[in-house]
Amino acid sequence: MDNPEKLSHVRADGSAHMVDVTEKAVTTRTALAEGFVSTRPEVVEMIFDADLPKGDALPVARVAGIMGAKRTPEIIPLCHPLPLGKITVDFERQEAGVRIVASVKTRGVTGVEMEALTAVSTAALTVVDMIKAVDKRAVISGVRVLEKSGGKSGDFRADAEAVSEGTHE
Repeated sequence: MDNPEKLSHVRADGSAHMVDVTEKAVTTRTALAEGFVSTRPEVVEMIFDADLPKGDALPVARVAGIMGAKRTPEIIPLCHPLPLGKITVDFERQEAGVRIVASVKTRGVTGVEMEALTAVSTAALTVVDMIKAVDKRAVISGVRVLEKSGGKSGDFRADAEAVSEGTHE
């Protein structure tokens, strides 16, 4: 196993490599992530009323987020492919935007934080794509891991401080 005092994805010569996880224990691992799409209040109404020129944004963004989580190792070079057992992507209406929350679960040898972050990011990008005809100034912000569990490093829970929801002019 790699020396914990060194960066696990960097070899002695400084080159990046994929970490060997073959000796790690299989455990249940979960991650919860969030992100925000800020837009004008009238666009939020259009999103939640399914009244956008491109159609109903939230079901499309949900499927995109699930697909993004499943494809994480294809777009994040050093991520291991994992058998994802559960992926959820949900949306919360806010006055000036949409909060996106993704949860990912597996039984495996490495965590699913990147998959949860990819789900949120892909869903947010899809919301922006769906609303760009009515708001070219939408902002994606605050993408972060809220919680993770399982594995040798143990559980993590983000601090309770507020996350910036971006700015919208």
